[in-house]
Amino acid sequence: MELKRFSILLSLVLTFFFINRSAQAQSNIPQEPYYLVQAGDSLWSVATRFGVSMEELLKANNISDPEQLIAGMQLVMPGLEEINGLISTRDVRYGETLESISRDYGLSMQTLARINRLVSPGELYAGSRVIIPAQDEDLPLRTRADISFGETLLELAVRSDQNPWALARDNNLPGAWAAFPGKTLYVQQIDPSIEKNAPGSLPAFISDISIDSAVLAQGKTLVVKIDAPAEVKITGKLADKDLNFFPYEDGFVALQGVHTMMEPGLYPLAVGAETTDGKQFAFSQMVPIRSTDYIYDPSLNVDPTTVDPAMTEPEAELWTSLAVPVSNVKMWEGQFTSPVPLELVDCWTSLFGNRRSYNGSEYKYFHSGLDFCGRVGTELYATATGKVVYTGLLIVRGNVVVIDHGWGVYTAYDHLSEIFVQPGELVQAGQAVGLGGDTGRTTGPHLHWEVWVGGVQVDPVDWLAKSYP
Repeated sequence: MELKRFSILLSLVLTFFFINRSAQAQSNIPQEPYYLVQAGDSLWSVATRFGVSMEELLKANNISDPEQLIAGMQLVMPGLEEINGLISTRDVRYGETLESISRDYGLSMQTLARINRLVSPGELYAGSRVIIPAQDEDLPLRTRADISFGETLLELAVRSDQNPWALARDNNLPGAWAAFPGKTLYVQQIDPSIEKNAPGSLPAFISDISIDSAVLAQGKTLVVKIDAPAEVKITGKLADKDLNFFPYEDGFVALQGVHTMMEPGLYPLAVGAETTDGKQFAFSQMVPIRSTDYIYDPSLNVDPTTVDPAMTEPEAELWTSLAVPVSNVKMWEGQFTSPVPLELVDCWTSLFGNRRSYNGSEYKYFHSGLDFCGRVGTELYATATGKVVYTGLLIVRGNVVVIDHGWGVYTAYDHLSEIFVQPGELVQAGQAVGLGGDTGRTTGPHLHWEVWVGGVQVDPVDWLAKSYP
């Protein structure tokens, strides 16, 4: 009997001890929303990241010295009282919306909008930053499922072997009526190998989408990759430019140039798809086009005839029209090679995008290519395999060669003294296409080399520095 009473007493003591220890441990964790300081953080960077003032951050954490931040420190974040515990931020991916992010983190759209100080859902553009709570590592694996036309939430639950009430709860739905046809929801899954990390607003048949936001800038080449079944038809548009998608790896890819004179700001990027059974999908989201810091060249003195609109505009129309056709056959492989001999590879006299003035005019022009050093008679080469589509003598560009490399990618070689190729000819990378010269609007012998993507001139240096699909 005594042994039994002793065991009970010991059990109570141990229970009290562990409860007390647990309470003490939890008391060290702020009940308010807090951020865990990372190496390299400063009070200013944290305040900027979460949209609060440094003064508010100092006061909420009783910090007197802004320099005393150390990695691992817990910073209480003022103004976010609607959520508790560890919080962080991340960039919004293309294909994510206020609704899909709210489902990801188990928050209502209203709460997510308030803690991120959003006035409208459209403010969550691709690449913008969103404040989020730490995600529970024990959450079940989930995949996306589309509600077909004529299908109800209950039917989707049966089809995917889910509990309909849990399905509504896990997707933050106010009721079964909110699961309308065409809507994409999360359902639990068993096999993690099935699903890639596709954004939550995209339909289930799109397993992944990638957009390099780093190149969403003036004069750059945008690459959009979409993983989807080969039988799906993919379309797209960036602002007023149609995207041309081609089969690539596990799906499709599109390349599109961003005009160097495009005003920085937010522009719509739209993606559409149609399956063989007639299921259609359309999604549009704003993406930021950033400014590129192009320099202003000194005003150039040239023959006035070569800047007379009556002479230059017909040539500009012709020049633009040459890069409009889009071939379905990709002819290049890997990085483009240099169009000049080895000793001139790094000798550039003017870079792409430089703002230009002619004969004292306003800076309303830009340099549409990359200028290589050279002399009259310097041998010049095709930078990639392709088909010659134009040769001739023009007022501004002099003797030119234009080569189509497929998928809407073109290169042009201007100011030549001689031309070695003719339209319709297939040329290989490294094949001589002509000799350097001083024809057209120039201030001396050189090669003006252009790269066009999707009907837009882009920075040729990028195509020399990396491989494009």
